[in-house]
Amino acid sequence: MKIKLVATDIDGVWTDGGMYYDNTGNEFKKFNVNDGAGVLLLKALNIPVCIITGEETDIVRRRAEKLKVDYLYQAAGKKYDIIKKLTNELNITMDEVAYIGDDFNDVELLKHAGISAVPFGVSDYIKPYGKIILKKKGGEGVFREFVEKILMDEGKLDEAVEAQLRTYL
Repeated sequence: MKIKLVATDIDGVWTDGGMYYDNTGNEFKKFNVNDGAGVLLLKALNIPVCIITGEETDIVRRRAEKLKVDYLYQAAGKKYDIIKKLTNELNITMDEVAYIGDDFNDVELLKHAGISAVPFGVSDYIKPYGKIILKKKGGEGVFREFVEKILMDEGKLDEAVEAQLRTYL
């Protein structure tokens, strides 16, 4: 199966799911830089990345901009409907979508994506919806783990790594 779009939730995947606030009400999220490398590996192969999250924050927008993520949907209600519309626009099928999520609002998309995964430690009632249960927890670089697994299974990981290494050598 050739993946043509990788979509991801944020909270509980790219973050540990915690919401941090200071005394003045500022919200903070901690991202793992390893997940950014997952985006770079996909970009090396021209595979678009989509962040889709139920929250709406400047923090996520800034992270997506920094990594030049192709598609960002915040305050997403029905994630499956949004991704289904995007697949139609891209002229691809749901079988060509890989998705990682961790909670109730991810279930429908996990069920319909060609490849779906959940981070280690998700609730037992969410686990069955991921075709893959990853080894890392949210906030520990699980998005990169997911990307590397997809690319390895498709025989494309070495190509993506070599392309990234050439930009640094």
